[in-house]
Amino acid sequence: MSKYSPLTEHLAARKDARVRMRFVDIETLLGFSLPHSARAHRPWWANTAHSHVQAKSWLEAGYETQDVDLEKELLTFAKLNTVEKDAREKDKKPRRHPLFGAMAGTITVAPGVDLTEPVYDDAWDWLSEKADRIEQGLKQR
Repeated sequence: MSKYSPLTEHLAARKDARVRMRFVDIETLLGFSLPHSARAHRPWWANTAHSHVQAKSWLEAGYETQDVDLEKELLTFAKLNTVEKDAREKDKKPRRHPLFGAMAGTITVAPGVDLTEPVYDDAWDWLSEKADRIEQGLKQR
């Protein structure tokens, strides 16, 4: 249970499309003072639940913040429509790249083929010669 749960419950019980609240009213509802950053920094009121525990409280209730006025210490909670709520819920789920698995089943390896086997028989000889040439080149410097 979050310390901002009273705000979640208060907003969830409301049917209004817009709920105008003063910071003092929110503090009374919560039972503690908002942090200094709530009064000093607009991003504290951002609607991003993944990085703000306080935002999760109003987003879970189906609202988002709007018209935040730090000077007057006043803001509006606006009801999210179902499309916005569904989009926010979808954002909570871990995502994979859209091409993940796109090639699944398109390549078949014939039975008995060893994919770790060298491409040609003298691969080790070729690698040894290459290593020798590199070593000689380094010695000549």
